[in-house]
Amino acid sequence: MDIALILLGFLFSVAGIIGCVLPALPGPPLSFLGLLLIHFTDKISLSPTVLWIMAGLTIVSSVLDYFIPIWGTKMYGGSKYGVRGATAGLVVGFFAGPAGLILGPFFGAMVGEMLTDRTGMDVIKAAFGSLMGFLLSIGLKLIVSLMMFFYFWVYVLPVVF
Repeated sequence: MDIALILLGFLFSVAGIIGCVLPALPGPPLSFLGLLLIHFTDKISLSPTVLWIMAGLTIVSSVLDYFIPIWGTKMYGGSKYGVRGATAGLVVGFFAGPAGLILGPFFGAMVGEMLTDRTGMDVIKAAFGSLMGFLLSIGLKLIVSLMMFFYFWVYVLPVVF
């Protein structure tokens, strides 16, 4: 049973890292679930302090994930259409590879802002703000998920080897 929990924990940890860039998967919550799975094994016992800190980071990063892109877009004068366009661009850009993950939100936000009858530099400025917000949000989630992945290996490697 321990081997199954460790393998599931690993899969959830990897899915959490992937979920940081895929909008359909909740990155940090999946990574935290990976830590919880290894905690329930007989051979690995995570410190309650580590679990509480990681739970807090998971909650904070998940909540901020909704507000940072909005903040970035509004800070640069964008609208809710820019935020929605950036989200759609991120989904479409995922299928275009790494460049699509960066350029998708930018062009999506541009299209979204154009739907509001804005033109010129206002559209580009709002699209840039949306892009910066999404990248900051992804970066925050990635840092949290990678921290949990690090703790996963710190606790699992001594048991496995």
